[in-house]
Amino acid sequence: MKISEDIQYIGVNDHDIDLFEGQYAVPNGMSYNSYVIMDEKIAVLDTVDGRFCREWLEKLKDTLGFRKPDFLVLHHMEPDHSACVAEFLEVYPDTTIVSSAPAFQMLKAFYGIAPTDKKLMVKEGDTLFLGAHTLTFVSAPLVHWPEVMVSYDSHDKVLFSADAFGKFGALDTAEMWTEEARRYYIGIVGKFGIQVQNLLKKTSALDIHTICPLHGPVLDRDLSYYLNLYNTWSSYGVEKDGVMIAYTSVYGNTKKAVEELTALLKKKGCPQVQVFDLAREDVTECVANAFSFGKLVLATTTYNTGIFPHMHTFLHYLAERNFQNRTIAMMENGAWAPTAIKTMKSMLEGCKNITYTENHVTIRGALDEASTLQLEALAKELCRA
Repeated sequence: MKISEDIQYIGVNDHDIDLFEGQYAVPNGMSYNSYVIMDEKIAVLDTVDGRFCREWLEKLKDTLGFRKPDFLVLHHMEPDHSACVAEFLEVYPDTTIVSSAPAFQMLKAFYGIAPTDKKLMVKEGDTLFLGAHTLTFVSAPLVHWPEVMVSYDSHDKVLFSADAFGKFGALDTAEMWTEEARRYYIGIVGKFGIQVQNLLKKTSALDIHTICPLHGPVLDRDLSYYLNLYNTWSSYGVEKDGVMIAYTSVYGNTKKAVEELTALLKKKGCPQVQVFDLAREDVTECVANAFSFGKLVLATTTYNTGIFPHMHTFLHYLAERNFQNRTIAMMENGAWAPTAIKTMKSMLEGCKNITYTENHVTIRGALDEASTLQLEALAKELCRA
C-alpha cells in the first residue's frame, strides 16, 4: 500500500489476538503499522509485534529491493511496535537507530540492545534529512508512554502520529472508524487528556494532509473530522447529546426501573438514550460511551454493603481515566439498607466538575409509588434544556 510516491506501508494484520494489552476485546483483530520512506536515504518507521517479524521483514525486503535502510526510527517503544528491532539489526546491522533518550533506555531494558555508534538521539524540534523528505520530531510524552515522539514529513505533509489517532481492528476488516477509535482512545490514552491537548496544539501549526498512526487505517480525507473528535475526547467534552444509563440488576427489579426511566426520558423528548447492562456488555465499550455522553445515570444494587461488582469495575475505569465535566444521576436498590449511592459517590470523589442531579431514586426491593414518583422527577430533571 502506497501512502505517497515515496512512502510505503509495510504493516501487518493480526487476527490471532483476542485481547489487546491483555484486556481489550478485539473481535476484528489489530493492525501493527510500519512505514518506509524511500529517498536518497531510507528511513524505516517502527517495527511490529514480535509474532510477525518474519512477515514484516519480508515486506521490508520487497520494498527495499537491492537497497538497504539508513535509519530505523522508533516513535514508540511499546513491544507491539518495537519487538523486531533485534531481528532487523541482524539483517541490517549498519542501520542507525533514531529515537528519544527515554526510548533508548527502554530499548536496553526490553531487549538488551544498547547501540553506541549507530545511534541518533533526537528531541523536540530535531530533524532527520533524507533528501527530498525531512522529518521533524515533536515530543509527545504520555501519548501514551513517556518516551513517545511523533514526526512530520514536510515534503508529503504526513504526520506519523505513533499511537495517537489509532484504532482497534485489522485493516482487512471493514468497519466504521469512530466507535473502535473512541474505545481505543479512552482505553489506551484517555487518562492523558492534557498531554493529547498539548500534542494537538503543537501540530496545529503543521500543514497535515495525511495521518499515519501505529494502529488502524491511514487517514487522508476530511482530517478535520478526526482532529475535532480528538479535541473533544482529550478535553473531556461532550460528543453526544442525550443520556447514557449504566446498570446492574440481580433479580430484575433494578432493570425494570431502568426500563421505566428509559421510557420516561424518551416520552419527554430526550434526544438519545443508550442503555448498558454492565454484567453482559463489554466494559471498555461501556466506558467509552460514558465519555461520549454529557449525562450519565448509574443504577445498581447494594451488595455486600457496597455495590454490585460490575458497577464497581465500571466506576473504577471511569475514575482511573479522569472522568469529568459530566452530569450524573444515581439510582440505588436495597431492601433493608440501601447504600449504593453513597458508595458510588465515594468512588467518583476524585473526578472533576461532576454535577449530581438534585433528584435520585431509592428502591427498596421493587418499584412502588414513592420510587415511581422519584423516577418521574429524575426524568424531568434530566430532560431539561
